[in-house]
Amino acid sequence: MGRISTLVLIGVGAFFIALAPLVKFWAAEKIIAAPANQFGITRLTATGAQYFSKQDLKVLTADLDIIVTTRGDVKESKDDVVVWDEATVVNDVTNRRPQIDLSDRRSAFDKYTGAGVNCCAVNVKKAPVTLEGQIYKFPFGVEKKTYKVFNSSVQKAFDATFVREEAVNGLPVYVFEQQIPSTKTETLTAPASVLGMTEEGDVQVDRYYDGKVTFWIEPATGAPVKQEQQRHEVLKTQDGVERSLAFVATAKMTDQTVSDLVSSAQKSKSQINLLKNIIPLVLLIVGIAFVLVGVLLGRRAER
Repeated sequence: MGRISTLVLIGVGAFFIALAPLVKFWAAEKIIAAPANQFGITRLTATGAQYFSKQDLKVLTADLDIIVTTRGDVKESKDDVVVWDEATVVNDVTNRRPQIDLSDRRSAFDKYTGAGVNCCAVNVKKAPVTLEGQIYKFPFGVEKKTYKVFNSSVQKAFDATFVREEAVNGLPVYVFEQQIPSTKTETLTAPASVLGMTEEGDVQVDRYYDGKVTFWIEPATGAPVKQEQQRHEVLKTQDGVERSLAFVATAKMTDQTVSDLVSSAQKSKSQINLLKNIIPLVLLIVGIAFVLVGVLLGRRAER
């Protein structure tokens, strides 16, 4: 009976010891992933923004309230891919103009790496798009290097370069900056007189976007906890001459949004630490303890 107890203890201990690295290097990697059932509302504000008002046919200056709603499409999220839909509403607070701009997009990305995947009818403003780079998040275990991040305004990915470490509400983060060069985003038709031109009738104008986006990323989760967008959009006629501002603003996440994102990132970070470090360590310690007890009982039985 003593020999059987010894073998059982050693066997159970060996099982726990073998299970520890399995949990750390395999199970944790499978469990830790972006959720398919995502739902979140993010708010940003832009003080002293300028935009071309189609209603007034001139450039207005205003404080803006920007609301971004993100919802996961659980039915379309399969295997390693999750699909999220996003709707953005821009409200002019100063002039009391609601919904001065509406936009939407549908994105698919790898739930482990955060990299874009081209499937599931991905689009920007209902137009098909080719996704590349990071979409909503950086990969788990972010490094201090450059990542490609997709920008939905120009529908391309650009480098986001690591610039420094910082803390947001006490949470250590990595800060990345992305410079977006002047890029044509669409061609429009507008009255020449509105653009200060002497010609009669309508003329074609191209909309150009350039800007800078700053990301504050929690490195263990790859989750953004803060973001700032500097946007500079102008209208140019076909001769390349800039005729009017289209949208110029620096949009920053509200304090409440940042607080909510930090809280979510802290919770996810704790879960990752539990799966990758605490549980494997406990399994290893328990396993070694079982083996040692089994060996000691075996020696005692022999004596």
